[in-house]
Amino acid sequence: MTLGAEAQPHLVVPHGITAWDWIHVAVILAVTVVATQAARRGVMRAAAKGDRDRAWGRLVSRFLTYVIVVAGLVYALVALRVQIGPLLGALGIGGIALAFALQDTLQNFVAGVLLQARRPIRRGDQVLLDNKFEGVVEDIDLRNVAVRTYDGLDVFIPNKTVLENPIVNYTRTPLRRARLDVGVGYGIDLGDAQRVLVEATRRTTGVKQLPAPAAWVDEFGDSSVRFTVLFWHSSDPWRARSDVAMNVKCALDEASIAMPFPQREVWVRAPRADSREDALIGDGWDARRRPNDRSA
Repeated sequence: MTLGAEAQPHLVVPHGITAWDWIHVAVILAVTVVATQAARRGVMRAAAKGDRDRAWGRLVSRFLTYVIVVAGLVYALVALRVQIGPLLGALGIGGIALAFALQDTLQNFVAGVLLQARRPIRRGDQVLLDNKFEGVVEDIDLRNVAVRTYDGLDVFIPNKTVLENPIVNYTRTPLRRARLDVGVGYGIDLGDAQRVLVEATRRTTGVKQLPAPAAWVDEFGDSSVRFTVLFWHSSDPWRARSDVAMNVKCALDEASIAMPFPQREVWVRAPRADSREDALIGDGWDARRRPNDRSA
């Protein structure tokens, strides 16, 4: 045991560290810093020529930064004549425990690489993520996807969550269909109402003529016959639906087609005589007599 304790320093640093060794290490670290900056600028400059959001360039530059820093540190340890073998052996056991502790981080890292490789979303895209976060993609890094919602909130969604759930990219499909439910009265000619709805939708700014707008009877409701108006647009979905709704309302008013509000009719019946007395009177019995009274 004593021999092992005395031999351990010899295995790590076999000779004493001189001033020149420290200068050598300082030069190596300085070169490492310069190399990381140069690699980052070079990758970003190359990515800017062919990729508008430069997300892939940011991913590659970060990965190169990690590689260069690790290589610089290893070279600095070698310059100090540190034995890398025993050090790696000691780090191996701790690395296994660290890998289990950082399991979620590693999963997000791999998911981030897959997101950058497959490119389902890019910076600036309007998206719906995890079926509840709708907004504009601000950034994609190795751990999170940053989304600025339409409510003005900054949401950071783990890459693993983004990759495992449906991704709706509105920017990739600028031409999409919207629907608007409209109810008309039961006394209205449905053919006339259909023509008015289609024509009003067709005249709305932002509605595409091909595919053509359509209006179909959807169901017979409690108070109205409900139409579903379908149309294609390339603008903001909220604005498109609002413009179509306002034009439809004006067109229905001009055509004197009522849009009834929900209502119920209540029928009140007058009080009736007892059903037993009605039956006796109908059979010729005097209602004032008792049923067991048989005297004439």
